[in-house]
Amino acid sequence: MQRRSFVQALSAASAVGLGTSMGAWPLVSRADTRVVRFGQSASLTGGQAAYGQDMRSGIAAAFAAANAQNNGVRFELNCLDDGGLRANCMKNVLSLAETDAISLIGLTSGVGAEASLPVIEDSRIALLGTASGNLGLRASNVKNVFNVRVGHDAEYRRMIGYAKDFGLKGVGIVYMADAAASNLNSLKQSLADVGMTPKVIVAIDRNATNFEAAAHELLINRPDCVMFTTNAEPIAKIIELMAAAKYPGLFYASSYSGQTLIDKLVARQQGCVMSLVVPRPSSLGTPVVNQCQRDLALLNNGARVGVTTLEGYIVGRIAVEATHSAISSGRLSRARFGEVLGGLRTDLGGFRVDYGGGAQGSKFVDLMAVDRYGRLVG
Repeated sequence: MQRRSFVQALSAASAVGLGTSMGAWPLVSRADTRVVRFGQSASLTGGQAAYGQDMRSGIAAAFAAANAQNNGVRFELNCLDDGGLRANCMKNVLSLAETDAISLIGLTSGVGAEASLPVIEDSRIALLGTASGNLGLRASNVKNVFNVRVGHDAEYRRMIGYAKDFGLKGVGIVYMADAAASNLNSLKQSLADVGMTPKVIVAIDRNATNFEAAAHELLINRPDCVMFTTNAEPIAKIIELMAAAKYPGLFYASSYSGQTLIDKLVARQQGCVMSLVVPRPSSLGTPVVNQCQRDLALLNNGARVGVTTLEGYIVGRIAVEATHSAISSGRLSRARFGEVLGGLRTDLGGFRVDYGGGAQGSKFVDLMAVDRYGRLVG
């Protein structure tokens, strides 16, 4: 019944093309090798293309490293492009749920993933490691969802605490108009908890290309700082416009902006404070970061360690570990994979994951400042 309602809602959505398959990564399997397939919907084109490509590369690196061990199991990733569009993500999830994919992994559209929950529940397929802090994926009634990164609420509390320590009171908020209302409400509540209220709130279209009106609205309200919960492109353009107008305040970005924002700001010699949900990619003394760097080389596609590839890599490593545990128990199915995830506790080398307390695997959240010279400080 839920699937029928989902299909009806999808048919009523604006007409957009079904995500194009980028195909499984080219893995040659022997006759005696068990092939385990995972499905991904990611923004491989459009304004969030770099984010989606980095998530895919991180997962693929974890799979390539596992396959190099030649232990009788080979991992394949079937990644469909959704262009960063909610309706495309919904179509891709419906398509992937009807394949032999053991799990969905590393979706990059939080709103698309949330809208697809009826199909995920009906298909009894686990949704692992969506690259979004969307709080709708963390509701108590959600089933078959296993988040790796913390939710936006944890990021907000960390950012607001940092702003309060600097004596900043007037806060401007920029968020995506199509995001779950719970995200914005959580940010407002986090501000209220420390006696602060937003000075200005600006909603933007995640796929827009012109942000002059948003920057102007922020400038005329003169907040002490601006907090963004959007993808990288709007943040970079708004910072550029406000910097040109000599705005003296600080900028804070949630982790959803990814490595793309860091690269854009470094190229323009601009800075901001950014929330992280994985270890710093510059921390090569952290085992999971060091291993990610080595395993990315197996892809030979120029991918490098960044906050987004590292997140994808961590999600891929979790998928590999859960798969081996399920096989060791004597059977591998969608249901068994979900059961194993539900009890998974592991340390990937500086990044702990524990699903024993529910559907939230990690509690890791950090802040770093990107200065105008591209250094990760603070």
